[in-house]
Amino acid sequence: MEILKNISLKPYNTFGIDVNAKHFVSVSSEEELITVLKNNNYPKKFILGGGSNMLLTKDIDALVIQVNLKGISILENKNGHALIKANAGENWHQFVLWTLENDFGGIENLSLIPGNVGSAPIQNIGAYGVELKDVFHSCRAIHIDTQEIKTFSLEDCRFGYRNSIFKTSHKGQYIITSLSLKLTTSAHQLHTEYGAIQNTLNEKGISKPSIQDISKAVISIRQSKLPDPDKIGNSGSFFKNPVITDVEFNNFISKHPEAPHYKVSENQVKIPAGWLIEQAGFKGKRFGDAGVHKNQALVLVNHGNATGKEILNLANTIISTVKERFGITLEQEVNII
Repeated sequence: MEILKNISLKPYNTFGIDVNAKHFVSVSSEEELITVLKNNNYPKKFILGGGSNMLLTKDIDALVIQVNLKGISILENKNGHALIKANAGENWHQFVLWTLENDFGGIENLSLIPGNVGSAPIQNIGAYGVELKDVFHSCRAIHIDTQEIKTFSLEDCRFGYRNSIFKTSHKGQYIITSLSLKLTTSAHQLHTEYGAIQNTLNEKGISKPSIQDISKAVISIRQSKLPDPDKIGNSGSFFKNPVITDVEFNNFISKHPEAPHYKVSENQVKIPAGWLIEQAGFKGKRFGDAGVHKNQALVLVNHGNATGKEILNLANTIISTVKERFGITLEQEVNII
């Protein structure tokens, strides 16, 4: 464990933004993490996971701590369920593939989401009708200031749509070191009703899909819509899909009857942000090296040498344009640093 100076963070964020860390260290165990947190020579500390849900807009004048804890284990396996623990530094998609290889069901719809396991609870990752909270058991975390180790239950985390206490009341206070999920070992509950999953299965002639089939369908859909961060810098979905009240929806749909929408509760409706952005004319547009992806307007991209500020300016332009045209305010899903 070596503390390095003036390190470029370009390889450590999926947007590929070239900013510098004043100091940088990678930790591979809770013991190393606690040691670094106790090091008073570096009073300012910045926690870095997979770098997939952030937009870096400036150099980091702090000790950047890369959480690189590895390991997956089966804690319990009985009564049709398995309790699986994954450490925070594991790549999320590789973890999903591991569960499928072992025929553990529950997160197949979350295939190919970028980032590491430790970031998953922070924003309650979700896709194609499934959210992390649906299978979440607990997570283990270390308090940055006191180094106290705490286990957070499902109830503790107060999960919401792309939200948790780690983004609200406990923001910046804890580092998640591991995650435990309760997955099925038999009688898997399949979710094929959202998006194009069922159509993709039909095209492949699959009438009785397995969890592995659903994962492959999700991967196929995502690859057709979403860019590979290794080829073009991006952070996946940059904006949340807005959820509006029935009153707001009735006003909106009267003016835009063609708009896709999804009922999410008795008095709330979700509108796809990608549709709003595309209708506002941004899909596929490029502003210098900052742009909107040609296949999915929800994704902002770095065509090579865009700065974080340039991408943020584009995001703000999209927000103001959508607000003016549709009366709906988009929220960023990505953390702005």
